[in-house]
Amino acid sequence: MNEIFTTAVALFAGLMMTRFFKLIHLKFPDVTAFLLAGILVGPYVLGRFDGFDTVQKVEVLHDINDVALAFIAFSIGAEFRLDKIKATGKAATVIGIVQAVAATALVDLSLIALHFIFGNEVLPLPVCLTLGAIASATAPAATLMVIKQYHAEGPLTSLLLPIVALDDAVGLIVFAISFGVSEALIGGNLSVITVLINPLLEIVCSLLLGSLLGAVLAELEEFFENPGQRLALAISMVFFGLALSGVKFSFGAVTVGFSSLLVLMMLGTLFCNLSSHSEEVFFHSDEWTTPLYACFFVLSGAELDLSVFANWRIIVIGVVYVLFRMAGKYLGARLSAKAMQCPSDVVKYLGITLFPQAGVALGMSATAMALGTTEGILIRNVVLFSVLIYELIGPSLTRYSLIKAHEIQVKEK
Repeated sequence: MNEIFTTAVALFAGLMMTRFFKLIHLKFPDVTAFLLAGILVGPYVLGRFDGFDTVQKVEVLHDINDVALAFIAFSIGAEFRLDKIKATGKAATVIGIVQAVAATALVDLSLIALHFIFGNEVLPLPVCLTLGAIASATAPAATLMVIKQYHAEGPLTSLLLPIVALDDAVGLIVFAISFGVSEALIGGNLSVITVLINPLLEIVCSLLLGSLLGAVLAELEEFFENPGQRLALAISMVFFGLALSGVKFSFGAVTVGFSSLLVLMMLGTLFCNLSSHSEEVFFHSDEWTTPLYACFFVLSGAELDLSVFANWRIIVIGVVYVLFRMAGKYLGARLSAKAMQCPSDVVKYLGITLFPQAGVALGMSATAMALGTTEGILIRNVVLFSVLIYELIGPSLTRYSLIKAHEIQVKEK
């Protein structure tokens, strides 16, 4: 019963915060309102009154976040229709790889310089390399929510969603390589299996599983005529995909696992290209998942650990990480978009829309605990600091970029 009450508080607080923003004429996206509502009802402000008195109690509701991310990935998959891929596929692939690698390179260089200033005890070299890899990840949830809220449409939007989707695959490879080198520096052995084979297997297996589920969903949809039943079938298949993504098989040092984001993106991709009912299903899915997304962002705000501000070194490292990651994303996207001869508005503003960072980065920081308690906690705290900054400013910057690119029509009152 307590979980039901706290979920109700999360949804109600998020919706009321959007109305409060409108009342005082703050032109922030709803995502920002949800995140601030989460901080307000979280353990550091009003949590003791509404059941969110500890971060652990917020994490109990983590299944809601997993389900929300699954539907976000499913929706992004709908952007990979064949006609869109033909138009933007090459540019999205090049830009997706370049901006991720550029962010990693700049964060690596800046943190290694800080490593020599602070010393190995404060900022070990493996931590620098791991944080650089985490910098490659971009959060798809906030970006998709802003696009849907404002009905953004145009060249920048068409290119942005495939890049955000590809970013997960690129980030997996970059993180696996950097993390493998970091483990070797601490005392482990640099293994080709853990650095290259396992992440590549994860990507391939995720795409295969998503393709299978998407093909099955497209075939089964033909047996139903009622739109509600078609939606229910799609929801069940998304749940299947999310559940199966948690399965892992090990054969010696080789591990076969799945990325839930890639599985659900591929499920959406195959379904939208094979089924004649896909547009109808995605339309109704967006309506059904709106309150789910609201809960997701409120809970994400409640999970943000404000205690990271108590350590000045974390703040310094976090600020360097945030600034140089933003520089890498912006410069990487700008230079590669220009090389691909994209429209001028895309060249100017695409990089800004890639700043948000959340769930994937936090997942990587959890994996980084394998480096050791001290190193793992340092990485997690820096990532928590950066996520707090990115999630609060990222949606507004995405909105600003889409307005400047003339893909959001701002209605005067």
